[in-house]
Amino acid sequence: MKEFSRRDSLKTMSLAAGASIISPLSLFANSSRPKRAKLGVALVGLGYYSTDLLAPALQQTENCYLAGIVSGTPSKISMWRGKYNIPAENVYNYENFDTIADNPNIDVVYVVLPPSMHKEYVIRAAKAGKHVWCEKPMAVTAEDCQAMIDACKENNVNLSIGYRCQHEPNTQAFQEIVKNGKLGKVLNVDCAAGYREGRTDHWKQKAEMGGGVIYDMGVYAIQGARLGFGEEPIAVNAAKVWAERPEIYKNGLGEIVEAQLEFPGGRMATIKTSFYENTNFLTIQCEKGKIEMEPFSGYNGNKGKSPLGEINFPYQVPWQQANQMDHDAMAIMEKTPVLVPGEEGLRDIKIVQAILKSAKTGMKVTV
Repeated sequence: MKEFSRRDSLKTMSLAAGASIISPLSLFANSSRPKRAKLGVALVGLGYYSTDLLAPALQQTENCYLAGIVSGTPSKISMWRGKYNIPAENVYNYENFDTIADNPNIDVVYVVLPPSMHKEYVIRAAKAGKHVWCEKPMAVTAEDCQAMIDACKENNVNLSIGYRCQHEPNTQAFQEIVKNGKLGKVLNVDCAAGYREGRTDHWKQKAEMGGGVIYDMGVYAIQGARLGFGEEPIAVNAAKVWAERPEIYKNGLGEIVEAQLEFPGGRMATIKTSFYENTNFLTIQCEKGKIEMEPFSGYNGNKGKSPLGEINFPYQVPWQQANQMDHDAMAIMEKTPVLVPGEEGLRDIKIVQAILKSAKTGMKVTV
């Protein structure tokens, strides 16, 4: 990963024509603070995201480190222990997971499982007295999300949802333009997030596990609409769910979803999400011009432009994940609010459910 000096970072992160970008905490916040112990993180679920992104990111983090793993696959455990020098006492399976409560080396449990399993393991982690980071989508239903939030509050632990983009500077840049009305009022938003999914027997193709594109890539499109307006939608006016490959996405499971979200004042956001095609953009039409982000939720670096200038703080994989975890660890250590709490994940799942209901009934659904 390319290293930036403080001076170079500040120069790169400024927008043309005087529009400023919000600095990521992990670049500057520790410069004047004394060194402190890192928080130990245990990853629950050792699939692609943990293997290819979170574990490498935890080799770069300043405020936390990879301390433990939870897996039901012995061969994975052996490989991970050897690669990351994880002590035997920090290794768990799904049956003995609750004994993690007795391990002082584990401060945070990061749940990286299929969405249908999030509720169980977030609640178990909370009852074990561990802070919880949960990958998106937060859960399958709003009721499950609320149960997760309640469990963490009852056990006095933090709950943060893995919306990496909310932590990154390019996303923060367009939010700052919108929030401060630098281009006037937002009139409408158009957003799409998708990729060509080649797997055919993954949880993403299984409804009972939280599969379907609206839960996975759809959450990015919903986030684009919400952050683009800087407000919450009041209704789903219309929605359509279908599959171009019904032999893979069976029984009405959505491979492609389109929806129109209504925001206060009758303003609209059009969103599309897909497991069939590669697409990733966000267009925010304002009174004085438009903000264009493409990609707006990529791993390699989001970028865009507006009449105020370029939005492009460069970085490399897995900087987003390291940045996100450093922010969340710092919030725990300093006892400050997390940037993306459980309530944020709950809001998106309420919208997901409204989209699915609108598609099924053909009617407008209030969020």
